[in-house]
Amino acid sequence: MTTTLMSGSDLLRAGAVMPVIVIHDAGLAVDLATALVAGGIRTLEVTLRTPAALDAIRQIRDRVPGALVGAGTALSPADWQRAQDAGSMFGISPGLTPALLAATRNSRLPFVPGVSTASEAMTALEAGFTALKLFPAEAVGGRALLKSLYGPLPQLLFCSTGGINLANATSYLALPNVGCVGGSWLVPDAALAARDWDAITALAREASALRSRA
Repeated sequence: MTTTLMSGSDLLRAGAVMPVIVIHDAGLAVDLATALVAGGIRTLEVTLRTPAALDAIRQIRDRVPGALVGAGTALSPADWQRAQDAGSMFGISPGLTPALLAATRNSRLPFVPGVSTASEAMTALEAGFTALKLFPAEAVGGRALLKSLYGPLPQLLFCSTGGINLANATSYLALPNVGCVGGSWLVPDAALAARDWDAITALAREASALRSRA
């Protein structure tokens, strides 16, 4: 499969919700991704928190047409390299470090560093990043912080993650500097354990319609 290169901002605008996927069994990855794509959610963040993550990314990349699969919780240059080797189409981190910024700033694939303060946002901008992850969004000020950042830093676009759910997602998406929100509610543990793909498709369909309500 060939990769269509895109900017970080294009990535964040590709869908209203980017599900945060923690997967322990790579054997479920293809069915899960297929269910999400069927519901209109195609930008998928598989977190590097489990031993199955890289295999899951590889399988989704190779076997689920239409999916944009990337690696979340990329904490180091080594994480990002392993993710790319597995076929990741983008990367996301909950924060930023000088080493991570240096390793990703000239990447041919989009990388979205995480920030939680104005100073961190300025550090990322100085390194050439305009697409950022606000994390943990609700804990650090959420919509109020995003509104405050928009004045001095209108060129930044955020994926807000951390405490986002179906009830508050629309209010985030209504902000001019929010491209998408991230959340785990699209992949509930119970539905994944039961392999209830219809339930996950229904959640994805509901989430994909959020942008029209913002």
